[in-house]
Amino acid sequence: MLTKRLIACFDIINGRVTKAVQFEDNIDVASAAELAEVMYKAQIDELIFYDITASSDKRKIDIETVKKTAQCVFIPFTVGGGIKNLNDMYETLKAGAEKISIDSMAVRNPQIIADGAKAFGSQCIVLSTQAKRTGKTPSAYEVFIDGARVATGLDAIEWIKRGQELGAGEICLNSIDCDGTMAGYDLELMRLAEKAVSVPLIASGGAGKPEHLKDLFLNTQAQGAIISSMLYSPRAERNYSVCELKDYLLQNGVNVRPFEEGVEV
Repeated sequence: MLTKRLIACFDIINGRVTKAVQFEDNIDVASAAELAEVMYKAQIDELIFYDITASSDKRKIDIETVKKTAQCVFIPFTVGGGIKNLNDMYETLKAGAEKISIDSMAVRNPQIIADGAKAFGSQCIVLSTQAKRTGKTPSAYEVFIDGARVATGLDAIEWIKRGQELGAGEICLNSIDCDGTMAGYDLELMRLAEKAVSVPLIASGGAGKPEHLKDLFLNTQAQGAIISSMLYSPRAERNYSVCELKDYLLQNGVNVRPFEEGVEV
């Protein structure tokens, strides 16, 4: 049985990790490289890095911060934001990323998914999708881009189906409604997604306590969960350690990679 993955997600502005609620009111947390080292030593399973203003600012990704962050971790490292073409993907992989996340640019130019999958393999291409329940599409969920600022009119479920067809090897589905609320994941959104695609799904938006992770993993087919607010959000009532979360999940029947006491990472 595949282990479920706990993932820290860094929303980067000017080289620093920030946290927001529903993509607004970002507050500063820490240097990306410093927090990456902390998360790695805490035995997080994966790290996702988003340069969240690159697309809206119409600039390239902050490659220097990618390099500095990559030097601090030896776990799967996904990077996105401001990636417009194969050359940008190549530079990001060369800087230390293992996988490329594409979001706004994929909506504007879906062929970039196919091009990336052909050049680097489907396992390297993650389609990140920001979905909001607007009631304006068949599934009721609509795709937003540019840091959730711009509505596209695209149905979120139909969009991720197309992304898989084009070659995306993984999908990260973020609920704008739940993002940063710490009130639980959008399980309905995940259930719709798992019926539509067969590639691994990562759930994002809403984790606030261990029970939310248990509910996600026992009631959906999500293979990964982003848990940033639970780990280091200043807005959280309390922050949890990776060890606490993994122990809780194992005790409740969720297969995760156990925390290894005394291991030097």
